[in-house]
Amino acid sequence: MVLAGCGQPAPKAAAPSDGLMRYRLTGEVISADPAKNVLLVHHEAIPDLRMPAMTMEFIVGPGDAAIAKPGSRIRGTLVQVKEGEFRLEKIWPDDPLSKSRIEAGLKDLQQDTAIRGKGAYREVGEFMPGFTLFDQDGKAVDSTSFRGKRILLNFIYTRCPVATMCPAATLKMMAAQKAAREAGITDLQLISITFDPEFDTPGVLSSYATDRGIDTANFSFVTGPIPAVQNLLKQFGIDALFEGALIKHNLATVLFDAEGRIIHRTDGTQWEPSDFLNKLKRG
Repeated sequence: MVLAGCGQPAPKAAAPSDGLMRYRLTGEVISADPAKNVLLVHHEAIPDLRMPAMTMEFIVGPGDAAIAKPGSRIRGTLVQVKEGEFRLEKIWPDDPLSKSRIEAGLKDLQQDTAIRGKGAYREVGEFMPGFTLFDQDGKAVDSTSFRGKRILLNFIYTRCPVATMCPAATLKMMAAQKAAREAGITDLQLISITFDPEFDTPGVLSSYATDRGIDTANFSFVTGPIPAVQNLLKQFGIDALFEGALIKHNLATVLFDAEGRIIHRTDGTQWEPSDFLNKLKRG
């Protein structure tokens, strides 16, 4: 699989099929206006654009505006829409603490996958692999933060166009969340890991959840460095192959007990929330 790493800096300048130029940007959020989808950012100098460090307003995606926090460090891609007009996309948290946690989590996960070798795939009865990724609020979260909860986990990507794949999987996760709540199950955490972190930034995942009316109190959408996602795919036995913006992939939904042990797995989308609900009730 040949994928671009989201943890790598964007090209200095690029002119893709839309003909627009793109530049690296790092800076600090001064303020956010979610009503207008605008961030006020004090950014560092952008030599390739011959732009000095300054404070500017940028149009951003609704999810990016919603989760932005004044004082937070970010990195992203500055898109020159036309002379003197810019937007900011592919925004990631860039604070030192989050970066160090993500990097340490990636190193540990890669070592774990390498040690497991050909036996990287985790069978029913084995424990969840450790990981540290960003959630839809831009917070660095690791698998240990869900300790003591039962977890329903799957993989999706937000721009999946096949209604019977990721969109169906998300609807079934939402139905499982609702059924568990109605059954009085209070220790369930749902997690969807993106196949496509190059596109699915925290802000994109935030919009994805908001647009579908998803209650994220116990439903996390997570993303991060592509090598981390690749290692998780290997450990969960998921295949994903990019063909342009599309991803050919299979699906799996995995249930963990409160100790982090896999107790049930189903492949594809031909499952019913009741399949997992019955196991949760018995657990």
